[in-house]
Amino acid sequence: MEKLDNFSKKERKLLRRQEGKRQEGKNRQKRKIKKLLNYSLITLVAGGAIFGVSWWIFQQEPISESDIISRQGIHWHSDLSVKILGQYQDIPANIGLGVTERYIHTHDSDGVIHMEFPRLVRKEDIRLSQFFNIWGKEFNEDCIFDRCSGLDGKVKMFVNGEPNYEFENYIMQDKDKIEIVFE
Repeated sequence: MEKLDNFSKKERKLLRRQEGKRQEGKNRQKRKIKKLLNYSLITLVAGGAIFGVSWWIFQQEPISESDIISRQGIHWHSDLSVKILGQYQDIPANIGLGVTERYIHTHDSDGVIHMEFPRLVRKEDIRLSQFFNIWGKEFNEDCIFDRCSGLDGKVKMFVNGEPNYEFENYIMQDKDKIEIVFE
């Protein structure tokens, strides 16, 4: 702005008013640009989220009806015991509980596996291997914990008193009595 001393009081007032209007116009333009950028960013993020969710949904393999245990969830319990060379092994409390609660977990050290699913349950979700994965212990047809079939013994499994050869692939049921033996 020019030096105002060369102008009359009325001219200075008019120049200040014009400068104020010019500055107000610039500020209004900045606010419009900022608003447009905010809306563009929100639209971009929302569009990306919609695209991401859609992509994830279409990448999921379809679930066959024969693989579904329940659509409304389950609250089942199976008893598990592990016996190695005649000694019963402790199954700790709070497996799968902590910062987040897993749908398969224990509450006490009584060997009861809790399967508490709030919605869709697939066979894969309640395989015995899921519990051992959550626990961080090895179990399959050849090994239980650090013992593997060989000269020292062989892994065997019984469900409700009957031999079972599904081992880690066994789909747990409500009120099962599962015994894993290494002898």
